[in-house]
Amino acid sequence: MTESKLIEVKGKLLYIEYNNSFENNPTIVFLHDSLGCVQLWRDFPSKLAEAVQCNVLVYDRSGYGKSSPMLTHERQNDYMEQEADLLNDLLNELNIEKSILFGHSDGGTIALITAAKYPEKIKTVICEAGHIFVEDITVKGVQDALKAYQTTNLAERLQKYHGDKVEMIFKAWTEIWLSENFRNWNIEYLLKNITCPLLFIQGEADEYGTLDQVEKTIAQVSGATEKYIIPHIGHTPHKETPGLVLKKSADFINSENI
Repeated sequence: MTESKLIEVKGKLLYIEYNNSFENNPTIVFLHDSLGCVQLWRDFPSKLAEAVQCNVLVYDRSGYGKSSPMLTHERQNDYMEQEADLLNDLLNELNIEKSILFGHSDGGTIALITAAKYPEKIKTVICEAGHIFVEDITVKGVQDALKAYQTTNLAERLQKYHGDKVEMIFKAWTEIWLSENFRNWNIEYLLKNITCPLLFIQGEADEYGTLDQVEKTIAQVSGATEKYIIPHIGHTPHKETPGLVLKKSADFINSENI
């Protein structure tokens, strides 16, 4: 049975949905993107968890969805490293010792960082459209999103999921990614510390990153790797082609006998 609640972690209130029905089995932890939340995953987490007989934890990162608001839109270059530390604290709070991380976009990056910094807790990583450095296409994608926010009803659509937090979330995301200071952000130095199996999923037509993100990641991690590039698909494969991503993810988890 899924438990939905707010939990305090290092002074932050995080909204979680947690189902630990499968005793002694790992927990798949879902990490959303820079505009995402629990609700936007829809039924994908429960379907994957059921397919591989694992527990599942989905949560709103601090400032998103039903979690407590951000105190400021200003972010440091290492904000995703800070998110990885907070995830580790959340896993400790819930006594989760065996995790499978499924992260999308920023969430994919946070999954990689967490696996590098806390390898004893992470059994495998599925990174979907994650970033390890900043590319021109990423900056253009954020610029296009900002323009859409200013000229369409995007803000209104996001309010359904984030309420009055939308402006803060959007400002936090766009300002850091469009800043000159962030252009040098890079986590390649951490990749060698990832020893667990890694599946990197990316749409070939991803509007926020090239296949360099995939190739340079799998070339530098220390564990077993697999890539899954989906033709004609953009930045959100789990929404654009959920059946393919679900099957590939389940097959990968099962093949590792976790």
